[in-house]
Parts: sequence; structure tokens; C-alpha cells
Amino acid sequence: MAIVPYALTRPFLFGLDAETAHDLTLAAIACLQNTPAQALWAQPRISDPVIVAGLHFPNRVGLAAGLDKDGRCIDGLGAMGFGFIEVGTVTPKAQPGNPKPRMFRVREARALVNRLGFNNQGLDVFLENVQRASTFRAAGGIVGLNIGKNAATPIERAADDYLDGLRGVYPHADYVAVNISSPNTQNLRALQSDEQLQWLLQLMMERRAELARDFGPKPIFVKIAPDLEEEHVKSIAATLLRHGIDGVIATNTTVSRHQVHQLPNGQETGGLSGAPLLGASNRVIRLLRAELGSAYPIIGVGGVMSGEDAVSKVKAGADLVQIYTGLIYGGPALVTEVARALRSRRA
Repeated sequence: MAIVPYALTRPFLFGLDAETAHDLTLAAIACLQNTPAQALWAQPRISDPVIVAGLHFPNRVGLAAGLDKDGRCIDGLGAMGFGFIEVGTVTPKAQPGNPKPRMFRVREARALVNRLGFNNQGLDVFLENVQRASTFRAAGGIVGLNIGKNAATPIERAADDYLDGLRGVYPHADYVAVNISSPNTQNLRALQSDEQLQWLLQLMMERRAELARDFGPKPIFVKIAPDLEEEHVKSIAATLLRHGIDGVIATNTTVSRHQVHQLPNGQETGGLSGAPLLGASNRVIRLLRAELGSAYPIIGVGGVMSGEDAVSKVKAGADLVQIYTGLIYGGPALVTEVARALRSRRA
């Protein structure tokens, strides 16, 4: 168990602006990871091994992309008991993201709104950070690297950024996640349309075949939005199968505000995450599972605030579960709660 209960830390962090608290937390983890001070937040990892997409996961609980965009806290975050950590989204070139303020708590709904816009230090710094991580992987942890496009890159040239990203991260990833569903980069979700998705995935799989000759086959997952109509989800599922994509991550944040529009910060522009996202995410997971069959890998993310929420993801069809906003509200103990709940369901 962590030496300092999160219940003591949270009031201080929630007294700060949301992005300030985020940056301060990551800076502390980056500084103290792999030192005795890591015991302040470390949790024992619950053993619940599973093979998904050919990878051996120590348990079914992962950290979603977006929290550690530059990949500098893999070991420290991994010490919370995660079976896998996904870092990024990284873009080929460094970029500041959208103007501040750009992250907001919707406390009454246990939610966050962010319009960060893929703020990150670029691919070179990201890869240096990823290569410095050691203890999490040494203990069997799986690391996913999440790639996206620069805001300044025209949408018709988006494939160039994704191919550059894939080439850069592939040698260092256990799996690669392709983010085409953030609502905070202009026109990015257009890449989920039939024609553009077909084109992008064909190019990426051709590049993957080239990279695999030197670095072996590694899974590619595509991350999609929760705001898709049923027929669109079915079309995406068919495209993933047609191009041999290894798995899907469902889902990213939502642009819907129907559950929070009357709450403070509920109408801020950006992607909404946290408890209100659970139902929409699970709807997409169920649709995907029906279209993709029982064996196709699905990572479920969105609205996991408890062990029960995580179990609902697996019941909907997910093989693995990721958390992010739940960690902000519940702290590291949520990782243990979720892992135990999922293991108990399998017992």
C-alpha cells in the first residue's frame, strides 16, 4: 500500500488549477521514480496474467494515453500496480497544444474536460524518455506508444505524420496505438471516415511490414471515438479486419455534454472524460464485439471509476481496461480495486 493515502493528497491537488496539479504530479513522479520515495504512491501489482494480441499482460488494467504525453513517468506510474502503460499521444514535432486554460474538473460528475491539443515535446524527446524506463518492463509490464499528427499538418498530409511516428516508436513499443479520435486537433476525427481510414491503415500496415523485418511483428491498435453512429462503428470494424489491424481501443473522450451541461465547467470546449463517458464507451465496445467476433482484441477505456465499472467494460466485450480520469479522482488504490474486480470475475 502507498505510504501516503491519496485522500490526504487530493484536497491539495484539487485546490490547484487542473493542469497545474497534473504538471506538478508528473514532475514529482518523474523526479522520485525508482527511488525509495516511490513508496509514497506504490501499490502491489495484482497478478492476473492474460495474453492479448500475442502479448503477455501481467494483469488487465492499464493507464490510458494522455496522462503522460512525453513518456517520462513510465516506471513511476507502473509502480501503482498497472499491467500496462500507454504513453503519448506523441507527434513528430514538438508543439505547445491549445491556449490555456485547457483542462477543467467537473467535480459533481467526477469528470474532466480537456482541450490540450496533443501538447508534447516531440518524437525525439519522447523516445529518449521511453528508453530510460527500465523497472516497469523488467517486471513484465507492457508499454504502448500512442502516435498522432501535428496540428500544423494539413489533414491531407496526416499519413506522413503517422508514418513518421510509427517508424520512430516501433522499435521501442510493445504495441503502437494510433490516435485518430481526439476532438482537440482540428479535423482529426475525419480520419475515421471510410475513405480516409482505408487509406491511412493501408499505408501504415505497409510500413509495419517493412519495420517488422528488422524489429519483429508488433501489434497496432486504433483508438476510436465514442460519438460514432452504429453504422459507422460497423464500418470501422470491417475496415480494421480488412487491413489486419491487431486491435481497437474504445474509446477516446466525448464531445457530448448532455449529462453535464448544467454543471460548472460542463460546457467548456474539449473532450469530456470520467464517469459520464461510461455508457457511451460501453455502447461502442458492445457494437465492436458483435462485429469483430469473440477473439478480436479490444481495450476498453472511458468512465472507469470503480471495479464495478471495469467489470462492465469486460461484460460489454473488452479484453483489457484502461483508466485515466478515475485515477485523478480515486488515486492509485483504484488500480488495485479494478485489478481485483477483474480477477474475481475470472475466478
